[in-house]
Amino acid sequence: MDFPAGPHVPEAPAEHESLPALVQPAPALLPEEMLRYSRQIIIPEIGLLGQRRLKNARVLVIGAGGLGSPALLYLAAAGIGTIGIIDDDVVDVSNLQRQVIHGTASVGELKTDSAARRITDLNPLLNVRVHAQRLDVSNAVDIFSDYDLVLDGTDNFATRYLVNDAASLAGKPYIWGSILRFDGQVSVFWDAHGPNYRDLYPTPPPPGTVPSCSEGGVFGVLCAQVGSVMVAEAIKLITGVGRSLLGRLLILDSLDMRWREVSLRPDPSLPPITALLESYDDFCSMPELDAAGIRRTKEHSISATRLAELLKARAAGSEDFLLIDVRESGEAEIVSIPGAILAPRGAILSGEIELPREREIILHCKSGGRSSEVLRHLLDAGYSDVRHVSGGILDWISDVDPSLPAY
Repeated sequence: MDFPAGPHVPEAPAEHESLPALVQPAPALLPEEMLRYSRQIIIPEIGLLGQRRLKNARVLVIGAGGLGSPALLYLAAAGIGTIGIIDDDVVDVSNLQRQVIHGTASVGELKTDSAARRITDLNPLLNVRVHAQRLDVSNAVDIFSDYDLVLDGTDNFATRYLVNDAASLAGKPYIWGSILRFDGQVSVFWDAHGPNYRDLYPTPPPPGTVPSCSEGGVFGVLCAQVGSVMVAEAIKLITGVGRSLLGRLLILDSLDMRWREVSLRPDPSLPPITALLESYDDFCSMPELDAAGIRRTKEHSISATRLAELLKARAAGSEDFLLIDVRESGEAEIVSIPGAILAPRGAILSGEIELPREREIILHCKSGGRSSEVLRHLLDAGYSDVRHVSGGILDWISDVDPSLPAY
């Protein structure tokens, strides 16, 4: 969960009146439902009518990961009648630090199945719909059309822009959350009544400029902080109580435990959303290199096994080069290639760290993306004797030293 730089922030604040309840109430509650939700029903603003609206609501959660975990648990506990879960990933041990809906026994299982089992155990009165598939341009609008409300807990920009555009076309409000390290953001977008995600971030950041959670890390409990706000907004929209975050962006610095608010409004200069893009991955990717650029990058790439040979030769005194690890320090603490020197990508690109020109340089990162970016930067700056490991440390682990821990 990651943030692009430089959001579009209007100078004038946006004011939105209270919205009507999103969902019509269901018939009378069952005695078991009255007992289960009694502490919520006695809140005057919710009451029996609000609880019946929650029972009749259909909410889709995109991603059963860091934000989806607390969101799904609290949606189920609150009595949302139908909960949809869409995710095509499986549970990994590295998820368990923050994705609290899953357990050790679920490792290797589809996240949708693990999450559905957990929320059904928490509240067997629910109707749970599982979409064990990847959200894409072929299915997004159709899936959204079956729900009243969408919660977006995804961690990549391509899916975020897809969710925004599909929700607009389907006429659905959605609640968006994002987290990275100690920082979180959350808002409500509804094209029919206020701003959408493109009003906040009209264009995606250049690839490599914003680390993902797997690269930059995430404070696990931050998922609960932001995820619980997302569910609170869902309940308010469904029942029609309170003032929603539509037109407002909440920004959390959990290290200083400080929230701040930014007002948002639709950007009149942006064209209306009339259709999905053909490819959101292409929309969020770097402009294609020309043939010369592609050839140059390939010419300066080596494999992990070739790096192992060069390191042996360096140890024997027949090779002389610097192996530069462009990942973050926390990543290097988990696993590193022996003999590598840490110089994070951002520090190189900003000029804070200047690499020597008189030595051969070999770059590596986790999977090759960041090192490729630094490679192009150095080549453009006049470095000639520089290469990078195309598959990064992941290839090193799989092809050279499987004893090292994956991350």
